[in-house]
Amino acid sequence: MHSDWPRVRLGDHIDSCLGKMLDKKKNKGIEQPYLGNSNVRWGEFDLSDLAQMKFEESEHERYGITYGDLIVCEGGEPGRCAIWKAELPNMKIQKALHRIRTKSSLNSRFLYYWFYHAGKHGLLEPYFTGTTIKHLTGRALNNLEIPMPPLSHQEFMAKVLGSLDDKIQLNHQINQTLEQMAQAIFKSWFVDFDPVKAKIAALEAGGSEEVALRAAMQAISGTSLFDADASTAGAQAALTRLQAEQPEQYAELRATAELFPSAMQDSALGEVPKGWGVSQIGDEVTVVGGGTPSTKNPDFWNSGEINWTSPKDLSNLADKVLVETERKVTEAGLAKISSGLLPVDTVLMSSRAPVGYLALAKIPVAVNQGYIAMKCEKALSPEFVIQWCAAHMDEIKSRASGTTFAEISKKNFKIIPVVMPTESLISIYSKQASSLYEAIENNVRESDTLAKLRDSLLPKLLSGELSVSDVESHIADEAEPANV
Repeated sequence: MHSDWPRVRLGDHIDSCLGKMLDKKKNKGIEQPYLGNSNVRWGEFDLSDLAQMKFEESEHERYGITYGDLIVCEGGEPGRCAIWKAELPNMKIQKALHRIRTKSSLNSRFLYYWFYHAGKHGLLEPYFTGTTIKHLTGRALNNLEIPMPPLSHQEFMAKVLGSLDDKIQLNHQINQTLEQMAQAIFKSWFVDFDPVKAKIAALEAGGSEEVALRAAMQAISGTSLFDADASTAGAQAALTRLQAEQPEQYAELRATAELFPSAMQDSALGEVPKGWGVSQIGDEVTVVGGGTPSTKNPDFWNSGEINWTSPKDLSNLADKVLVETERKVTEAGLAKISSGLLPVDTVLMSSRAPVGYLALAKIPVAVNQGYIAMKCEKALSPEFVIQWCAAHMDEIKSRASGTTFAEISKKNFKIIPVVMPTESLISIYSKQASSLYEAIENNVRESDTLAKLRDSLLPKLLSGELSVSDVESHIADEAEPANV
Protein backbone atom coordinates (compact mmCIF):
# COMPACT_ATOMS: atom_id res chain seq x y z
CA MET A 1 0.00 0.00 0.00
CA HIS A 2 1.00 3.63 -0.38
CA SER A 3 3.55 4.40 2.33
CA ASP A 4 1.87 7.69 3.26
CA TRP A 5 -1.50 6.08 3.97
CA PRO A 6 -2.04 4.79 7.50
CA ARG A 7 -3.61 1.42 8.20
CA VAL A 8 -6.51 1.71 10.59
CA ARG A 9 -8.81 -0.57 12.53
CA LEU A 10 -12.11 -0.76 10.63
CA GLY A 11 -14.20 -0.81 13.81
CA ASP A 12 -13.06 2.72 14.65
CA HIS A 13 -14.65 4.07 11.47
CA ILE A 14 -17.94 2.18 11.23
CA ASP A 15 -21.07 1.30 13.14
CA SER A 16 -22.02 -2.36 12.57
CA CYS A 17 -24.34 -5.06 13.78
CA LEU A 18 -25.40 -8.57 12.86
CA GLY A 19 -28.93 -9.31 11.71
CA LYS A 20 -31.60 -11.20 13.61
CA MET A 21 -31.38 -14.89 14.45
CA LEU A 22 -33.99 -16.95 12.63
CA ASP A 23 -35.87 -18.88 15.30
CA LYS A 24 -39.49 -19.61 14.45
CA LYS A 25 -40.29 -20.67 18.02
CA LYS A 26 -38.90 -17.52 19.65
CA ASN A 27 -39.39 -14.83 17.01
CA LYS A 28 -42.34 -12.54 17.65
CA GLY A 29 -43.99 -9.73 15.77
CA ILE A 30 -45.14 -9.34 12.17
CA GLU A 31 -43.86 -11.43 9.25
CA GLN A 32 -41.59 -9.33 7.05
CA PRO A 33 -39.10 -10.08 4.26
CA TYR A 34 -35.41 -10.09 5.08
CA LEU A 35 -32.08 -10.52 3.36
CA GLY A 36 -30.13 -13.70 3.93
CA ASN A 37 -26.65 -14.70 2.79
CA SER A 38 -27.93 -16.06 -0.52
CA ASN A 39 -29.49 -12.71 -1.41
CA VAL A 40 -26.16 -10.86 -1.38
CA ARG A 41 -23.96 -10.89 -4.47
CA TRP A 42 -20.81 -8.91 -5.11
CA GLY A 43 -22.11 -5.41 -5.72
CA GLU A 44 -25.81 -6.29 -5.98
CA PHE A 45 -28.73 -8.06 -4.36
CA ASP A 46 -30.84 -10.95 -5.63
CA LEU A 47 -34.35 -10.08 -4.46
CA SER A 48 -36.15 -12.77 -6.45
CA ASP A 49 -36.62 -15.16 -3.53
CA LEU A 50 -36.90 -13.39 -0.19
CA ALA A 51 -37.78 -15.36 2.94
CA GLN A 52 -39.77 -13.88 5.83
CA MET A 53 -39.51 -13.90 9.59
CA LYS A 54 -41.24 -12.11 12.46
CA PHE A 55 -39.94 -8.72 13.60
CA GLU A 56 -41.22 -6.67 16.52
CA GLU A 57 -41.70 -2.91 16.30
CA SER A 58 -38.78 -2.35 18.68
CA GLU A 59 -36.43 -4.29 16.35
CA HIS A 60 -36.91 -2.13 13.24
CA GLU A 61 -34.06 0.23 14.02
CA ARG A 62 -31.60 -2.48 15.01
CA TYR A 63 -32.21 -4.90 12.15
CA GLY A 64 -33.49 -2.51 9.51
CA ILE A 65 -31.23 -1.26 6.71
CA THR A 66 -31.23 2.08 4.97
CA TYR A 67 -29.86 3.58 1.78
CA GLY A 68 -26.06 3.45 1.71
CA ASP A 69 -25.60 0.63 4.23
CA LEU A 70 -22.94 -1.90 3.30
CA ILE A 71 -24.30 -5.44 3.76
CA VAL A 72 -21.52 -7.99 4.32
CA CYS A 73 -21.78 -11.80 4.44
CA GLU A 74 -20.71 -13.32 7.75
CA GLY A 75 -20.50 -16.86 6.32
CA GLY A 76 -20.82 -18.64 2.99
CA GLU A 77 -18.32 -16.48 1.15
CA PRO A 78 -17.34 -14.25 4.08
CA GLY A 79 -16.85 -10.65 3.08
CA ARG A 80 -19.05 -10.75 -0.01
CA CYS A 81 -20.99 -7.52 0.08
CA ALA A 82 -23.10 -4.91 -1.66
CA ILE A 83 -24.40 -1.43 -0.90
CA TRP A 84 -28.12 -1.22 -0.21
CA LYS A 85 -29.86 1.35 -2.41
CA ALA A 86 -33.34 0.99 -0.92
CA GLU A 87 -34.48 -1.36 -3.68
CA LEU A 88 -37.38 -2.36 -1.42
CA PRO A 89 -38.78 -0.48 1.61
CA ASN A 90 -38.43 -1.57 5.23
CA MET A 91 -35.91 -4.31 4.53
CA LYS A 92 -34.33 -6.26 7.38
CA ILE A 93 -31.36 -8.62 7.64
CA GLN A 94 -30.79 -12.06 9.11
CA LYS A 95 -27.93 -12.96 11.47
CA ALA A 96 -25.87 -14.30 8.54
CA LEU A 97 -25.22 -10.67 7.51
CA HIS A 98 -23.43 -7.64 8.94
CA ARG A 99 -24.89 -4.18 8.47
CA ILE A 100 -22.14 -1.54 8.20
CA ARG A 101 -22.67 2.22 8.35
CA THR A 102 -19.54 4.23 7.76
CA LYS A 103 -18.61 7.26 9.81
CA SER A 104 -17.62 10.59 8.27
CA SER A 105 -14.00 9.49 7.84
CA LEU A 106 -14.87 6.61 5.50
CA ASN A 107 -16.67 6.50 2.15
CA SER A 108 -18.98 3.48 1.99
CA ARG A 109 -18.37 2.78 -1.70
CA PHE A 110 -14.60 2.97 -1.14
CA LEU A 111 -15.05 0.42 1.63
CA TYR A 112 -17.04 -1.83 -0.72
CA TYR A 113 -14.20 -1.76 -3.25
CA TRP A 114 -11.69 -2.55 -0.52
CA PHE A 115 -13.78 -5.59 0.46
CA TYR A 116 -14.09 -6.60 -3.21
CA HIS A 117 -10.31 -6.43 -3.68
CA ALA A 118 -9.57 -8.13 -0.36
CA GLY A 119 -12.11 -10.89 -0.98
CA LYS A 120 -10.80 -11.66 -4.46
CA HIS A 121 -7.16 -11.78 -3.31
CA GLY A 122 -7.48 -13.75 -0.05
CA LEU A 123 -6.72 -10.78 2.21
CA LEU A 124 -9.70 -11.52 4.47
CA GLU A 125 -8.83 -15.14 5.15
CA PRO A 126 -6.51 -14.49 8.15
CA TYR A 127 -9.52 -13.02 9.96
CA PHE A 128 -11.86 -15.97 9.37
CA THR A 129 -12.84 -18.40 12.11
CA GLY A 130 -13.91 -22.02 11.66
CA THR A 131 -12.27 -24.95 9.92
CA THR A 132 -14.93 -26.49 7.70
CA ILE A 133 -17.22 -23.46 7.39
CA LYS A 134 -15.50 -20.09 7.48
CA HIS A 135 -17.02 -17.07 9.22
CA LEU A 136 -16.20 -13.39 9.55
CA THR A 137 -17.40 -12.60 13.07
CA GLY A 138 -18.35 -9.17 14.33
CA ARG A 139 -15.14 -8.98 16.35
CA ALA A 140 -13.01 -9.97 13.36
CA LEU A 141 -14.86 -7.45 11.19
CA ASN A 142 -14.04 -4.63 13.57
CA ASN A 143 -10.40 -5.74 13.79
CA LEU A 144 -9.84 -5.66 10.02
CA GLU A 145 -6.98 -3.38 9.05
CA ILE A 146 -7.68 -1.25 6.01
CA PRO A 147 -5.73 1.52 4.26
CA MET A 148 -7.06 5.00 4.96
CA PRO A 149 -6.32 7.39 2.08
CA PRO A 150 -7.58 10.97 2.33
CA LEU A 151 -11.35 11.22 2.01
CA SER A 152 -10.94 13.10 -1.27
CA HIS A 153 -9.10 10.11 -2.77
CA GLN A 154 -11.70 7.70 -1.37
CA GLU A 155 -14.45 9.71 -3.02
CA PHE A 156 -12.56 9.94 -6.30
CA MET A 157 -11.90 6.21 -6.31
CA ALA A 158 -15.55 5.48 -5.55
CA LYS A 159 -16.63 7.81 -8.37
CA VAL A 160 -14.34 6.30 -11.00
CA LEU A 161 -15.00 2.65 -10.18
CA GLY A 162 -18.64 3.33 -9.38
CA SER A 163 -19.18 4.86 -12.82
CA LEU A 164 -17.94 1.66 -14.42
CA ASP A 165 -20.12 -0.51 -12.21
CA ASP A 166 -23.13 1.75 -12.81
CA LYS A 167 -22.73 1.23 -16.57
CA ILE A 168 -22.38 -2.52 -16.07
CA GLN A 169 -25.56 -2.51 -13.99
CA LEU A 170 -27.38 -0.42 -16.61
CA ASN A 171 -26.36 -2.91 -19.29
CA HIS A 172 -27.72 -5.72 -17.13
CA GLN A 173 -31.03 -3.91 -16.63
CA ILE A 174 -31.33 -3.36 -20.38
CA ASN A 175 -30.56 -7.03 -20.96
CA GLN A 176 -33.22 -8.08 -18.48
CA THR A 177 -35.76 -6.05 -20.43
CA LEU A 178 -34.62 -7.56 -23.74
CA GLU A 179 -34.80 -11.08 -22.29
CA GLN A 180 -38.30 -10.39 -20.98
CA MET A 181 -39.35 -9.22 -24.44
CA ALA A 182 -38.12 -12.45 -26.04
CA GLN A 183 -39.84 -14.43 -23.30
CA ALA A 184 -43.13 -12.52 -23.58
CA ILE A 185 -43.37 -13.02 -27.34
CA PHE A 186 -42.57 -16.72 -27.03
CA LYS A 187 -45.18 -17.24 -24.30
CA SER A 188 -47.86 -15.32 -26.17
CA TRP A 189 -47.30 -17.09 -29.48
CA PHE A 190 -46.25 -20.61 -28.54
CA VAL A 191 -47.56 -21.27 -25.03
CA ASP A 192 -50.77 -19.23 -24.65
CA PHE A 193 -51.54 -19.12 -28.40
CA ASP A 194 -52.89 -15.58 -28.04
CA PRO A 195 -53.07 -14.68 -31.77
CA VAL A 196 -54.95 -17.92 -32.52
CA LYS A 197 -57.37 -17.41 -29.64
CA ALA A 198 -57.91 -13.78 -30.71
CA LYS A 199 -58.97 -14.96 -34.16
CA ILE A 200 -61.27 -17.62 -32.72
CA ALA A 201 -62.91 -15.15 -30.33
CA ALA A 202 -63.48 -12.63 -33.12
CA LEU A 203 -65.07 -15.23 -35.40
CA GLU A 204 -67.25 -16.62 -32.60
CA ALA A 205 -68.47 -13.07 -31.93
CA GLY A 206 -69.69 -12.87 -35.53
CA GLY A 207 -66.75 -10.97 -36.91
CA SER A 208 -65.45 -11.36 -40.44
CA GLU A 209 -62.13 -12.92 -41.43
CA GLU A 210 -60.74 -9.39 -41.66
CA VAL A 211 -61.86 -8.56 -38.15
CA ALA A 212 -60.33 -11.82 -36.92
CA LEU A 213 -57.07 -10.99 -38.68
CA ARG A 214 -56.96 -7.58 -37.07
CA ALA A 215 -57.70 -9.11 -33.68
CA ALA A 216 -54.64 -11.32 -34.15
CA MET A 217 -52.59 -8.31 -35.21
CA GLN A 218 -53.56 -6.57 -31.99
CA ALA A 219 -52.70 -9.68 -29.95
CA ILE A 220 -49.28 -9.91 -31.61
CA SER A 221 -48.45 -6.27 -30.99
CA GLY A 222 -49.96 -5.87 -27.56
CA THR A 223 -52.37 -3.10 -26.67
CA SER A 224 -49.49 -0.88 -25.57
CA LEU A 225 -48.63 -0.29 -29.22
CA PHE A 226 -51.95 1.42 -29.80
CA ASP A 227 -53.49 4.50 -28.26
CA ALA A 228 -56.79 2.72 -28.06
CA ASP A 229 -58.90 0.59 -25.76
CA ALA A 230 -59.32 -3.13 -26.23
CA SER A 231 -62.56 -2.80 -28.20
CA THR A 232 -62.73 -4.02 -31.77
CA ALA A 233 -63.52 -0.52 -33.01
CA GLY A 234 -60.63 0.99 -31.11
CA ALA A 235 -58.22 -1.65 -32.36
CA GLN A 236 -59.33 -1.20 -35.96
CA ALA A 237 -58.90 2.56 -35.71
CA ALA A 238 -55.42 2.09 -34.28
CA LEU A 239 -54.47 -0.35 -37.02
CA THR A 240 -55.78 2.01 -39.68
CA ARG A 241 -53.62 4.75 -38.20
CA LEU A 242 -50.63 2.42 -38.16
CA GLN A 243 -51.24 1.51 -41.79
CA ALA A 244 -51.22 5.16 -42.78
CA GLU A 245 -48.26 6.27 -40.67
CA GLN A 246 -46.01 3.17 -40.76
CA PRO A 247 -47.05 1.07 -43.77
CA GLU A 248 -44.00 -1.24 -43.67
CA GLN A 249 -44.58 -2.11 -40.01
CA TYR A 250 -48.27 -2.62 -40.72
CA ALA A 251 -47.54 -4.94 -43.64
CA GLU A 252 -45.11 -7.00 -41.57
CA LEU A 253 -47.58 -7.25 -38.71
CA ARG A 254 -50.37 -8.31 -41.05
CA ALA A 255 -48.21 -10.94 -42.75
CA THR A 256 -47.30 -12.41 -39.34
CA ALA A 257 -50.93 -12.49 -38.22
CA GLU A 258 -51.93 -14.31 -41.41
CA LEU A 259 -49.59 -17.18 -40.47
CA PHE A 260 -51.55 -18.00 -37.31
CA PRO A 261 -54.50 -20.37 -37.82
CA SER A 262 -58.01 -19.50 -36.69
CA ALA A 263 -58.85 -22.86 -35.11
CA MET A 264 -57.47 -25.39 -32.64
CA GLN A 265 -57.06 -29.16 -32.97
CA ASP A 266 -56.68 -32.04 -30.52
CA SER A 267 -53.22 -33.47 -29.88
CA ALA A 268 -51.34 -35.60 -27.36
CA LEU A 269 -50.72 -32.37 -25.44
CA GLY A 270 -54.32 -31.20 -25.56
CA GLU A 271 -55.54 -28.52 -27.93
CA VAL A 272 -52.92 -26.88 -30.12
CA PRO A 273 -53.29 -24.53 -33.09
CA LYS A 274 -54.57 -26.23 -36.24
CA GLY A 275 -51.77 -27.35 -38.50
CA TRP A 276 -49.13 -27.41 -35.78
CA GLY A 277 -47.47 -30.66 -34.79
CA VAL A 278 -46.25 -32.40 -31.65
CA SER A 279 -42.79 -33.93 -31.46
CA GLN A 280 -40.12 -34.74 -28.87
CA ILE A 281 -37.35 -32.27 -28.13
CA GLY A 282 -34.71 -34.96 -28.79
CA ASP A 283 -36.02 -35.36 -32.34
CA GLU A 284 -35.77 -31.62 -33.04
CA VAL A 285 -32.36 -30.77 -31.57
CA THR A 286 -29.11 -32.71 -31.21
CA VAL A 287 -28.65 -33.39 -27.48
CA VAL A 288 -25.11 -34.00 -26.22
CA GLY A 289 -23.29 -34.11 -22.90
CA GLY A 290 -19.65 -33.49 -22.10
CA GLY A 291 -16.78 -34.46 -19.87
CA THR A 292 -13.85 -33.28 -17.79
CA PRO A 293 -10.33 -34.17 -18.92
CA SER A 294 -8.21 -35.38 -16.01
CA THR A 295 -7.16 -32.38 -13.95
CA LYS A 296 -4.07 -34.35 -12.89
CA ASN A 297 -2.71 -34.24 -16.42
CA PRO A 298 -1.21 -30.82 -17.17
CA ASP A 299 -1.15 -31.62 -20.89
CA PHE A 300 -4.93 -31.21 -20.91
CA TRP A 301 -4.99 -27.80 -19.21
CA ASN A 302 -1.72 -25.88 -19.12
CA SER A 303 -1.70 -23.01 -21.63
CA GLY A 304 -5.06 -24.19 -22.97
CA GLU A 305 -6.87 -21.77 -25.26
CA ILE A 306 -10.09 -23.68 -25.96
CA ASN A 307 -13.12 -22.56 -23.94
CA TRP A 308 -14.38 -25.26 -21.57
CA THR A 309 -17.39 -24.69 -19.36
CA SER A 310 -18.92 -26.17 -16.25
CA PRO A 311 -22.26 -25.04 -14.78
CA LYS A 312 -20.26 -22.81 -12.43
CA ASP A 313 -19.83 -20.45 -15.38
CA LEU A 314 -23.61 -20.24 -15.77
CA SER A 315 -24.21 -19.75 -12.05
CA ASN A 316 -22.17 -16.55 -12.25
CA LEU A 317 -23.88 -15.21 -15.38
CA ALA A 318 -25.94 -12.07 -14.99
CA ASP A 319 -27.47 -12.60 -18.44
CA LYS A 320 -28.23 -15.72 -20.50
CA VAL A 321 -25.33 -15.52 -22.96
CA LEU A 322 -21.92 -17.09 -22.47
CA VAL A 323 -19.01 -15.14 -23.97
CA GLU A 324 -16.17 -16.36 -21.75
CA THR A 325 -15.30 -19.36 -19.58
CA GLU A 326 -13.30 -19.58 -16.39
CA ARG A 327 -11.20 -22.50 -17.59
CA LYS A 328 -9.70 -23.51 -20.92
CA VAL A 329 -8.39 -26.81 -22.26
CA THR A 330 -5.72 -27.78 -24.75
CA GLU A 331 -6.27 -29.69 -27.99
CA ALA A 332 -5.24 -32.83 -26.08
CA GLY A 333 -7.84 -32.09 -23.44
CA LEU A 334 -10.54 -31.45 -26.05
CA ALA A 335 -9.80 -34.86 -27.58
CA LYS A 336 -10.92 -36.44 -24.28
CA ILE A 337 -14.41 -34.92 -24.57
CA SER A 338 -16.65 -37.02 -26.81
CA SER A 339 -18.93 -34.13 -27.82
CA GLY A 340 -15.94 -32.09 -28.94
CA LEU A 341 -16.09 -28.37 -29.58
CA LEU A 342 -19.68 -27.17 -29.81
CA PRO A 343 -20.60 -24.34 -32.18
CA VAL A 344 -21.72 -20.82 -31.44
CA ASP A 345 -25.42 -20.67 -30.47
CA THR A 346 -25.46 -24.07 -28.80
CA VAL A 347 -28.10 -23.93 -26.05
CA LEU A 348 -26.59 -24.87 -22.69
CA MET A 349 -28.62 -26.19 -19.75
CA SER A 350 -27.14 -27.44 -16.50
CA SER A 351 -28.38 -30.97 -15.88
CA ARG A 352 -27.53 -31.15 -12.17
CA ALA A 353 -26.56 -29.17 -9.06
CA PRO A 354 -28.89 -27.49 -9.93
CA VAL A 355 -30.95 -28.41 -12.96
CA GLY A 356 -31.90 -25.45 -15.11
CA TYR A 357 -29.17 -22.85 -15.57
CA LEU A 358 -29.55 -21.66 -19.17
CA ALA A 359 -27.39 -19.79 -21.65
CA LEU A 360 -26.71 -19.34 -25.34
CA ALA A 361 -23.06 -20.04 -26.12
CA LYS A 362 -21.75 -17.11 -28.12
CA ILE A 363 -18.34 -18.74 -28.40
CA PRO A 364 -17.28 -22.21 -29.56
CA VAL A 365 -17.15 -24.20 -26.35
CA ALA A 366 -16.58 -27.65 -24.87
CA VAL A 367 -18.77 -28.71 -21.96
CA ASN A 368 -18.38 -30.88 -18.89
CA GLN A 369 -20.65 -33.69 -17.74
CA GLY A 370 -22.97 -31.33 -15.87
CA TYR A 371 -24.67 -30.12 -19.04
CA ILE A 372 -27.33 -31.00 -21.52
CA ALA A 373 -26.17 -29.15 -24.63
CA MET A 374 -28.50 -28.65 -27.59
CA LYS A 375 -27.27 -28.06 -31.12
CA CYS A 376 -30.07 -26.50 -33.15
CA GLU A 377 -29.54 -27.98 -36.60
CA LYS A 378 -33.17 -28.38 -37.73
CA ALA A 379 -36.26 -26.16 -37.71
CA LEU A 380 -36.03 -25.00 -34.09
CA SER A 381 -33.70 -22.04 -33.64
CA PRO A 382 -31.41 -21.48 -30.63
CA GLU A 383 -33.59 -18.55 -29.51
CA PHE A 384 -36.73 -20.69 -29.71
CA VAL A 385 -35.11 -23.58 -27.84
CA ILE A 386 -33.73 -21.52 -24.94
CA GLN A 387 -37.14 -19.92 -24.44
CA TRP A 388 -38.84 -23.30 -24.74
CA CYS A 389 -36.56 -24.61 -21.98
CA ALA A 390 -37.34 -21.61 -19.78
CA ALA A 391 -41.08 -21.92 -20.36
CA HIS A 392 -41.07 -25.68 -19.60
CA MET A 393 -38.52 -25.71 -16.79
CA ASP A 394 -40.99 -27.10 -14.25
CA GLU A 395 -41.57 -30.14 -16.44
CA ILE A 396 -37.84 -30.52 -17.11
CA LYS A 397 -37.10 -30.50 -13.39
CA SER A 398 -39.94 -32.95 -12.70
CA ARG A 399 -38.16 -35.50 -14.88
CA ALA A 400 -34.95 -35.25 -12.86
CA SER A 401 -34.02 -37.97 -10.37
CA GLY A 402 -31.36 -38.66 -7.80
CA THR A 403 -30.89 -39.05 -4.06
CA THR A 404 -27.92 -36.79 -3.30
CA PHE A 405 -28.90 -34.16 -5.86
CA ALA A 406 -31.40 -33.95 -8.69
CA GLU A 407 -30.13 -34.69 -12.19
CA ILE A 408 -31.92 -35.03 -15.51
CA SER A 409 -30.45 -37.53 -17.91
CA LYS A 410 -30.24 -36.98 -21.65
CA LYS A 411 -32.60 -39.94 -22.06
CA ASN A 412 -35.29 -38.40 -19.87
CA PHE A 413 -34.82 -34.98 -21.44
CA LYS A 414 -35.06 -36.11 -25.05
CA ILE A 415 -38.57 -37.51 -24.68
CA ILE A 416 -40.15 -34.28 -23.42
CA PRO A 417 -42.90 -33.34 -25.90
CA VAL A 418 -42.70 -30.06 -27.79
CA VAL A 419 -45.37 -28.25 -29.78
CA MET A 420 -44.05 -27.58 -33.29
CA PRO A 421 -45.35 -24.41 -34.96
CA THR A 422 -44.97 -23.93 -38.67
CA GLU A 423 -41.44 -23.21 -39.84
CA SER A 424 -42.48 -19.77 -41.11
CA LEU A 425 -43.62 -18.72 -37.63
CA ILE A 426 -40.50 -20.17 -36.02
CA SER A 427 -38.47 -18.16 -38.51
CA ILE A 428 -40.29 -14.90 -37.77
CA TYR A 429 -39.95 -15.38 -34.02
CA SER A 430 -36.30 -16.28 -34.38
CA LYS A 431 -35.58 -13.18 -36.44
CA GLN A 432 -37.09 -10.97 -33.74
CA ALA A 433 -35.49 -12.84 -30.84
CA SER A 434 -32.05 -13.07 -32.45
CA SER A 435 -31.89 -9.28 -32.72
CA LEU A 436 -32.68 -9.08 -29.01
CA TYR A 437 -29.98 -11.62 -28.14
CA GLU A 438 -27.51 -9.81 -30.37
CA ALA A 439 -28.08 -6.67 -28.32
CA ILE A 440 -27.75 -8.69 -25.11
CA GLU A 441 -24.46 -10.15 -26.32
CA ASN A 442 -23.09 -6.72 -27.23
CA ASN A 443 -23.99 -5.39 -23.79
CA VAL A 444 -22.42 -8.39 -22.06
CA ARG A 445 -19.19 -7.98 -24.01
CA GLU A 446 -19.08 -4.27 -23.17
CA SER A 447 -19.72 -5.05 -19.51
CA ASP A 448 -16.91 -7.64 -19.51
CA THR A 449 -14.54 -5.00 -20.91
CA LEU A 450 -15.65 -2.51 -18.27
CA ALA A 451 -15.26 -5.11 -15.50
CA LYS A 452 -11.71 -5.90 -16.62
CA LEU A 453 -10.93 -2.17 -16.66
CA ARG A 454 -12.40 -1.79 -13.16
CA ASP A 455 -10.35 -4.71 -11.88
CA SER A 456 -7.16 -3.30 -13.38
CA LEU A 457 -7.81 0.16 -11.93
CA LEU A 458 -8.82 -1.03 -8.46
CA PRO A 459 -5.42 -2.08 -7.04
CA LYS A 460 -3.73 0.94 -8.60
CA LEU A 461 -6.25 3.33 -7.06
CA LEU A 462 -6.23 1.46 -3.76
CA SER A 463 -2.44 1.66 -3.49
CA GLY A 464 -2.17 5.25 -4.66
CA GLU A 465 -0.27 4.28 -7.81
CA LEU A 466 -2.90 6.16 -9.81
CA SER A 467 -3.99 9.64 -8.84
CA VAL A 468 -6.74 11.89 -10.15
CA SER A 469 -4.42 13.25 -12.84
CA ASP A 470 -3.34 9.76 -13.96
CA VAL A 471 -6.63 7.94 -14.22
CA GLU A 472 -8.10 9.47 -17.38
CA SER A 473 -5.07 8.56 -19.49
CA HIS A 474 -5.04 5.07 -17.98
CA ILE A 475 -8.68 4.58 -18.91
CA ALA A 476 -8.05 5.85 -22.44
CA ASP A 477 -5.24 3.31 -22.82
CA GLU A 478 -7.22 0.31 -21.57
CA ALA A 479 -10.77 0.84 -22.82
CA GLU A 480 -12.37 1.92 -26.06
CA PRO A 481 -14.55 3.68 -25.25
CA ALA A 482 -14.66 4.18 -21.47
CA ASN A 483 -17.16 6.65 -20.11
CA VAL A 484 -16.57 7.49 -16.48
